Amino acid sequence: MASSSQESQQPQSDEQLLQLYCQGESWAFDELVDRYQQELFHFLIRFAGSRAAAEDLFQESFLQVHISASTFDSSKRFKPWLFTIAANKARDYLRRNQRRQAMPLSAPLPGKGGDDGQTFVDLLQADLELPAEVLNREETRQEVQNIMQRLTDAQREILVLAYFHQFAYRDIAQVLEIPLGTVKSRLHAAVAAFAHQWKLRHGQEF
Repeated sequence: MASSSQESQQPQSDEQLLQLYCQGESWAFDELVDRYQQELFHFLIRFAGSRAAAEDLFQESFLQVHISASTFDSSKRFKPWLFTIAANKARDYLRRNQRRQAMPLSAPLPGKGGDDGQTFVDLLQADLELPAEVLNREETRQEVQNIMQRLTDAQREILVLAYFHQFAYRDIAQVLEIPLGTVKSRLHAAVAAFAHQWKLRHGQEF
């Protein structure tokens, strides 16, 4: 009689909580939702660009967790699995809504002087980083969000995972379902695209 309440008071891993939920412990599902309420919701806002969409996608993601809980591979980690579900839901949402024309990596950059004819791909060799102060400074958050929405879905999702949520490369590979070796090159392309958009708007580097 006291087992469920005692278990709920003990620290449980995400994977243990999902297993308990599969065994009929409904509180374990509520605990998982609470744990990821903020992080997953903010991921979906940045990915989809809309709070209203993020709310719907959050619900859809956990509905999918409920439906697929029994198929979860217990040798894997829950968090990348959850974010894989959420990323797929967000991609489907963006596909349905067709909110913008994505700029291909091969598109020429509107550069100056010797930069004419340069493409996003050309910037892959640049060793660029997004400084934390740019991402976290209150007065620039909306500007960052505006730039993020001008990027391709692939560029935006990898930036959100790597910089906003600080996923390890192996977890990014799992969430995006791409080879580990592709993660770094795609991330460099995304950072270069973000840096270029920032420079266009501000006339300066970070």
